Amino acid sequence: MKSIAVYCGSSLGNSEVYKKGAVELGKELAKRNITLIYGGSSVGLMGVIADTVLEAGGEVIGVIPTVLSDKEIAHQKLTQLYTVSTMHERKAKMAELADGFIAMPGGAGTLEELFEIITWGQIGIHNKPIGLLNIHNYYKPLSHLLDHMVTEGFLKEQFRNLAIFQEKPAILLDRFDQKLDVSSK
Repeated sequence: MKSIAVYCGSSLGNSEVYKKGAVELGKELAKRNITLIYGGSSVGLMGVIADTVLEAGGEVIGVIPTVLSDKEIAHQKLTQLYTVSTMHERKAKMAELADGFIAMPGGAGTLEELFEIITWGQIGIHNKPIGLLNIHNYYKPLSHLLDHMVTEGFLKEQFRNLAIFQEKPAILLDRFDQKLDVSSK
């Protein structure tokens, strides 16, 4: 795996544990020589993970729409920064550049990006691994909701299983490698 798109908040959240999780993931990506693809911001969890990867000697590619460039404060020290016109272009460019996807804690935008990439996997637009870094059980309610969707007949189990929930970045990335090994056979 050469690159992973990470969706996460432009805020830090209310607990230091989220920042620590971003640092842990950033270090693990750099250690494995995996390029971080992300939203291009220098603030919140987005800024923390980008700074961590860069400080560890890794590569970081940001994709930011013009409308958010000033609002989110575009990161000025990235390996590469794409400025695009719309949010749709941002998501498409990130998906094009990435070999896999991880959602860290975040708000509505993070969930929107996550659900779009799950939907794309469901309808066959991509066959890339999708993970949720479940820091401090942030995504536990979402896991229950997806299970409920299966129980109620609105989501097939095979598509529910597209989302890999894991608390530790190293284990999540190992599971990505296992998924890629299985899908390449």
